[in-house]
Amino acid sequence: MKQVIKEAMGDCSTIGEFRFLLHCQECGRTWHSSPVRFSKAGTKPETEGMRAVFRTLYERERAAAREKAAAEASEIFSQCPVCGRLVCDRCFLICEDLDLCTACAEALQVRGDVVAGEASSPREFPAEAAGRISTEGDETT
Repeated sequence: MKQVIKEAMGDCSTIGEFRFLLHCQECGRTWHSSPVRFSKAGTKPETEGMRAVFRTLYERERAAAREKAAAEASEIFSQCPVCGRLVCDRCFLICEDLDLCTACAEALQVRGDVVAGEASSPREFPAEAAGRISTEGDETT
């Protein structure tokens, strides 16, 4: 599951920090991972050799931040076993036999409970948990 999430995440990292996003394929809401600051942000490499070191370090830290973001996202997103889409907890149902996204559950006439509680009420994500989720496109602020 974590690999599926990693592949689906968009990268909105900057030179100074790493940040990733994921869209719910049912409701379209966008989740942003918690930002991770690059350890050398604001430091200018003095030589071409140091630039190479910084590039390598940046890629290593970005990969680690992507792993962390995938772990965060796996707490909020589920993959529907029927259609295969990644959906947020507001769009995923715990059902008697098989947990499904809301669209598949409706199409198959299966009832269940929304993972995040009431589907009609907004889901607040704890600040210390996985980033934030919004309905406002791909903004990275």
